[in-house]
Amino acid sequence: MTRSTAVSRQNAGNDLFKGMAKKKTKDRNPDTPIAILVGEHGRYQVKSGRLAGEYVARAFPKPPTKARGMIAEATGATEEAAIAALHDLIDARETSRTDERRLDASSGVSVPSVEEYVEAIRQVTLSAPQRAMLTALSLAGEDGLTELRMANSAGYKSRSSANRSFAAAGLLIADYLSIVPVENGGAGDPDGTSLLGYRGEARSETDPGSWILHAELREAVRVVL
Repeated sequence: MTRSTAVSRQNAGNDLFKGMAKKKTKDRNPDTPIAILVGEHGRYQVKSGRLAGEYVARAFPKPPTKARGMIAEATGATEEAAIAALHDLIDARETSRTDERRLDASSGVSVPSVEEYVEAIRQVTLSAPQRAMLTALSLAGEDGLTELRMANSAGYKSRSSANRSFAAAGLLIADYLSIVPVENGGAGDPDGTSLLGYRGEARSETDPGSWILHAELREAVRVVL
């Protein structure tokens, strides 16, 4: 992952130090705004500044997402050291996540964790029909939904339109998580679907089988949507 240089300063209205007590010192008026350096690292926004005598760097969801919450935090003797430590922490976190993904034997897909799916869903821009399909599939559990029922759940008039939209949602999540999508079990389904789920047993030559979300994604959808 390539490190990027912080680009701007913001004042105390920023949420960098939200929820942390600020020590009053003789050298600084407590009403004086704290200068915050704002930059990026990978998919995250990085904010850094001096707080209570030490330098702190924190990673947050990158705008324009509406997601909130701190992703990671690091401190250092200097602001540069805090930022470098945060970059290393993020990189180690990403490596650990990748190594711990479950391998789906039926498709050969490395399935992200619930935590990864939750973060991705909160970050990417899913359409209302895509959110409706994921919600319906999550509620369907291991039984899944036929193509027709999945299309109806999102208001699509054709199964092909629903499948394309479903695949597009998978590609958005794959792009956010830096995963190269693979074909779903050789069934000829669009790229992106394998990251979301898999096909159930085919009922006939014209019915390729119901769509079933990966268990991790089912749980993530229930948390977020």
